[in-house]
Amino acid sequence: MSAVSDVNRKGNKKMENLLRVINLCKKNILKNISFSVSKGEMLAIMGPSGSGKSTLLYNVSGMDQADSGEVWLSDTEIVGLCEDDKARLRLYKMGFVFQQMNMLANLNILDNILLPSFHANKNREFQAEQKKKALQLMSEFGISDLADRKITEVSGGQLQRACICRSMMLSPQILFADEPTGALNRTASEEVLRAFQRINEAGTTILMVTHDSYVASKCQRLLYILDGEIRGELKTGPYSPEESDARQQQTSEWLKKMGW
Repeated sequence: MSAVSDVNRKGNKKMENLLRVINLCKKNILKNISFSVSKGEMLAIMGPSGSGKSTLLYNVSGMDQADSGEVWLSDTEIVGLCEDDKARLRLYKMGFVFQQMNMLANLNILDNILLPSFHANKNREFQAEQKKKALQLMSEFGISDLADRKITEVSGGQLQRACICRSMMLSPQILFADEPTGALNRTASEEVLRAFQRINEAGTTILMVTHDSYVASKCQRLLYILDGEIRGELKTGPYSPEESDARQQQTSEWLKKMGW
């Protein structure tokens, strides 16, 4: 079984909510935001610059402190946790992929991928297993030959796929992505999108902020945020390559109605 498919496999049961956001507020940026994300879903959040979409992701994941409201990840309420508990939750239950890839220049690609999980557990046996998992993930995402490369010796798409491998090392319940293709060209973006789709098809829930309608069209559901409020929702269902053009058109038309 692959490292990706071993994370979490979708069953035939009715989808359950993994993440629930209830009346979330942040100063004058977020205004009583409420929505849920089902297990195994890939959800995109879109909106113009300054609409609050990245702030929403940071507050939902506990990287920023909301003023009020609730965020439930399974049976854990995040907003009320202390910072140490939030940090542990992010380490063990969440994965993160950002536009800025935040890898250390003094480490090679493999060591960058291993760093968070090695930080989480110093046990040598655990770390040996994690190295095997990292190499397997790298193989599945087509970057196994880059293990000893410096981060300056690979392409943007390859580096972002390495970041996805890093985010999956501790088998997160949910992966948060903030403009993950924002700094990439179309070819590299396609590589990264295929990696996200592979993870999602294996059962990992993904909440993604993006400004790219093409990227959003690959998701199963879209939320449109404007002035800190959710103004619209589009359900597109499971992605099929044969429906790619139709989904792009559907997404573009919906965004126009939203005022995009």
